[in-house]
Amino acid sequence: MLPIIPDNIVVNKIHEVRGQKVMLDSDLAELYGVETKVLNQSIRRNIERFPIDFMFQLTDEEWEGLRSQFVTSKKGRGGRTYLPNVFTEHGILMLSSVLNSKQAIQVNIQIVRIFSRIRQFIVDNAELKLEIEEIKKTLNNHDKNIELVFTYLDRLIDKKIGPRKRIGYMPDDL
Repeated sequence: MLPIIPDNIVVNKIHEVRGQKVMLDSDLAELYGVETKVLNQSIRRNIERFPIDFMFQLTDEEWEGLRSQFVTSKKGRGGRTYLPNVFTEHGILMLSSVLNSKQAIQVNIQIVRIFSRIRQFIVDNAELKLEIEEIKKTLNNHDKNIELVFTYLDRLIDKKIGPRKRIGYMPDDL
C-alpha cells in the first residue's frame, strides 16, 4: 500500500523537544484529516491512555522555540487558546486506538514506520560517530607527535655548536 502522504511532509513535522522526537497536535490533526479541536477532545475523553511519556503540553518557551523554526503568527499562540500538546512515538501509537478513521489508521502506520527509520538512522550514525571520534583521537596523537619532532629539530638547529675537537689519528704534518 502506498503512503497517502509523502514521507518528507511527515518527517518535516517531527520536532525534537525535551530530547524526544515529537509531533504537534495540530500537525497530527492535519495529517489525520480532522480539526485540532476534535483531536484534542478525543484525547481528553481518553486521557488515561496518554501518560506524560506519551503526550505532554509545551511550555511557552518551548512553543516559542518551535515557532521560530516555522512561520506562524507572532500574536499570542498563533490563534490557539491553549499551548499545543505534543506526542511521542508511543503517544502516536496510542492515537490509533482513539481515532478510527481509515485515513487516521493509514497515516498512523506511516508515521510509526518513519519513526522506526529515524531510530535506525540514529543508531547507524551513532556507530559512525564513534568511529570518527577514534580517528580524531588518532590524528590528534599524530599531531602531537609531529609537533614534538619539530620541537626537537628546532632545539638541535638552535643549539650552538662550537669548534669540534677532532678525534682519531692525525699525522704531525697536518
